[in-house]
Amino acid sequence: MSSVAAATAVVPRAPHPLIERLIGMTAATVLETDELDAWAEAPGPALLVFTEDPALYRETLDLAVIVPELAQALPGRFRTGVLLPPAARALAPRYGFRRWPALVLLQEGRYVGAIDGLREWQDYVDELARLLDAPPTRPPTVGIAVTADGTPAARGCS
Repeated sequence: MSSVAAATAVVPRAPHPLIERLIGMTAATVLETDELDAWAEAPGPALLVFTEDPALYRETLDLAVIVPELAQALPGRFRTGVLLPPAARALAPRYGFRRWPALVLLQEGRYVGAIDGLREWQDYVDELARLLDAPPTRPPTVGIAVTADGTPAARGCS
């Protein structure tokens, strides 16, 4: 690598200490985009934590404190994966949540639901407990309606 390339190479920053605490307390797996599918397909429920740069979304640090508490409130009910900002940004469109930060629950790699933005504590507990008992479903992604033959559907025509 040339000295110019080395000088301009992006050096990944270490996660914020509260994100590191989340990872340690929950024995979470830090996932890259190419690792998610294999990790998620393991048996049982998997909670994905979509983080963002705390300078952009301070709520990320609140979620970093909430997730270990959820793991204690619902012990042994799910395993945790953490997506740091580059991976989280790349994978967020797959799951269609609207606000950062977000939690996404998967079951054997299949989408069950999401909890996005910040909520009251009891809302987290109740919603996560509900999702843990819910069947997988299709994620609410943004897309273009298509017909059975694969062509874009006409919109606004009846």
